[in-house]
Amino acid sequence: MNITETNLPGVLLIEPKVFGDERGFFMESFNDQRYEEAGIPAAGLRFVQDNLSYSAHGVLRGLHFQNPQGQGKLVSVLKGEVFDVAVDIRIGSPTFGAWTGVYLSAENHRQLYVPPGLAHGFAVTGETALFSYKCTDYYAREAEGTVLWNDPEIGVDWPIEALTLSEKDRAALPLSALPESALPRYRED
Repeated sequence: MNITETNLPGVLLIEPKVFGDERGFFMESFNDQRYEEAGIPAAGLRFVQDNLSYSAHGVLRGLHFQNPQGQGKLVSVLKGEVFDVAVDIRIGSPTFGAWTGVYLSAENHRQLYVPPGLAHGFAVTGETALFSYKCTDYYAREAEGTVLWNDPEIGVDWPIEALTLSEKDRAALPLSALPESALPRYRED
């Protein structure tokens, strides 16, 4: 397994070992012991909930977060391709407002670990996408928040122009308009 730290500390790009031949391929999509040794999830956290979403080309989901009860996410694509994004929204973080983006697909088998305290979203760049989330905390409606997907101060460079969004995502506020009390705090570990 190859792990690369992105420009956002704690956001890790994981490339599992894939063993393939003319019959297909085999890979470990998760091994608690190996991932824990690599620091995934972050110290003291464990994965407690798995989610799947299926979306058509051009669907954008995000930028979502939970506070309190932040969720770390190990994400991957089982079918299709997405452009996956994490944004640091932690008050006091040296990378506050910065983002990183990577392509995840069924073909490249990559995973992205997004620690708690960051907003997350993706746009479907393939025909469709079956997207997998492995989460470190349970979904909590009362803790959910959304940052405007095209906030000009963040400046995510989405690779698709014609996007389909939910009403909630379309109506989200830019990061600068969210009250500090709604955002997670940066903690140096």
